[in-house]
Amino acid sequence: MLATLGDLVDDIVVQLAGPINVATDTSSIILRRRGGSAANVAATAGVLGQPVRFLGQVGADAVGAALVAELKAAGVDTQFVHRSGSTGAIVVLVAPDAERSMLTDRRTCAELDDPRPEWLDDVTTLHVPLYSLIEGATAMTAATLIGWAHDRDVAVSLDLSSTALMTEAGLDSVRALVARLRPSSVFANRSEVDMYGLDQLPADAIAVVKNGPDPALIRVPPGANTSATTYMVPATGITAVTDTTGAGDAFAAGFLTFHGWRDNPAEACVHAHRAARRILTGERR
Repeated sequence: MLATLGDLVDDIVVQLAGPINVATDTSSIILRRRGGSAANVAATAGVLGQPVRFLGQVGADAVGAALVAELKAAGVDTQFVHRSGSTGAIVVLVAPDAERSMLTDRRTCAELDDPRPEWLDDVTTLHVPLYSLIEGATAMTAATLIGWAHDRDVAVSLDLSSTALMTEAGLDSVRALVARLRPSSVFANRSEVDMYGLDQLPADAIAVVKNGPDPALIRVPPGANTSATTYMVPATGITAVTDTTGAGDAFAAGFLTFHGWRDNPAEACVHAHRAARRILTGERR
């Protein structure tokens, strides 16, 4: 089973028809849907038919109840989700070229506490975005779960998530944190790994660099008789992309739900590109 720990929020997606007209109107299409990096990974894994559990906190409100119900309908185990406070929200501004910028208000997502060992029962991989490791009680909970995961020989996967988050937290602090957590795999997009430094990632972790429509980069740790290996895995060709939101999370889900991803990351990356294609072509749940 894959488990993800992090945010489940209300996404308010604003698809802009053109540049924002400051101090007046801008024509847009506005949608609402489930969001949060960890929740997106869990939902994609569930839709792919893989056992998956979401660990996180949502508000004790109607929005939170609806978001949890949607995850459950996608096949996600939500039995350990906490309910308290008010549900977080993200405004996603989608430009005409399909790139997105996000305005975040995590609220209760940052306050997940009281972790329990049974959260990891039957879990083989624990995936945690950097968002869940920086702020509030959730950061302490995530660190505790990762420590328990290592004790149980559960693989730990991290996602660097955001250049803005790394800048705000301090790049040296983030690097030290990642080193302490000893992940088996680290996901990043091109701008994130350019900031962090590929050579600064833990040497014994599989590094997976998502690169949009271009080939993904995989760096495999050295083996007993081999040096570290870096290679590229081509993406699936897609045209007419209207929104990239959630594609990186779907990529991570596809990779981590591939049986034997630690032994065959190249084939896992092919599986990851297929999962991302579902999002980029509008096959959302």
